[in-house]
Amino acid sequence: MSMAMVGMVAGMVLAFAGYFGGFGAFLLVAALGAVGFFIGRLLEGDLAPGDFLRGRERGDRRR
Repeated sequence: MSMAMVGMVAGMVLAFAGYFGGFGAFLLVAALGAVGFFIGRLLEGDLAPGDFLRGRERGDRRR
């Protein structure tokens, strides 16, 4: 499935949630979709858990 098709399906799901469930349901579906996206990226190997948990070292600060 192409990324355009995935985006279209996600948009339709959000539209249905917003129409039938209101704004709260829209936000819930969007948040859970984002969580699912990041879990999928982790499982595919595109992201590593350490990318989010790594602390900042003193030499890495931007000024």
